[in-house]
Amino acid sequence: MATAHFGIPVSTTHTITGAIVGVGATRRLSAVRWGVTRRIVFAWVLTIPGAALFGAALFRILVTFLR
Repeated sequence: MATAHFGIPVSTTHTITGAIVGVGATRRLSAVRWGVTRRIVFAWVLTIPGAALFGAALFRILVTFLR
């Protein structure tokens, strides 16, 4: 609800994963595999900076070869 209220874009992957973790946590906290959840969140956090670095590197390579 917070993302809708503030207009933050959220992918379907984020929504589905959040729903699955949320349902598991409401049943009992031990129903959620927190190690897997931690790895998923870590991957999400690294996605945007990783994509930015990859884009910057590719840009540098293309500029160097296309001059």
